Amino acid sequence: MQQKIIEKLLKMTKQAVNKEEVPVASLIVYKNKIIAKSYNKRIKTNDPTAHAEINCIRKASRKLKTTYLTECVLYTTLTPCEMCKSVIKESRIKKVYYILENDKKINKNTELIKIETKQKDEFKKILSNFFKDKR
Repeated sequence: MQQKIIEKLLKMTKQAVNKEEVPVASLIVYKNKIIAKSYNKRIKTNDPTAHAEINCIRKASRKLKTTYLTECVLYTTLTPCEMCKSVIKESRIKKVYYILENDKKINKNTELIKIETKQKDEFKKILSNFFKDKR
């Protein structure tokens, strides 16, 4: 199975190059079956979140009709960036296999600024109540 996955990832990586996209590919396996696959599509879609991993997670979530991909395994050609790692955690994927290390750190210049507001408690209450009602 793993060789089949590697061959699919290599094919998609080449497709990405042909589309002038960053050559990163990913796929998701559920119960020994590939249920989602993608390569980066940021340039084509003008979407900075259209990374291969996120595209796969979206497809797998639609296919399985759930946001929790606890029984899925993600395979990718490059270690996921911080954004993708966060989405992987949110989707509850437990295992990620990768081929290449990614040492690139992007956008070190983004500044996070906390807003001080009188309505802070109201925002907190709404968020807290939402999750309280869900559980």
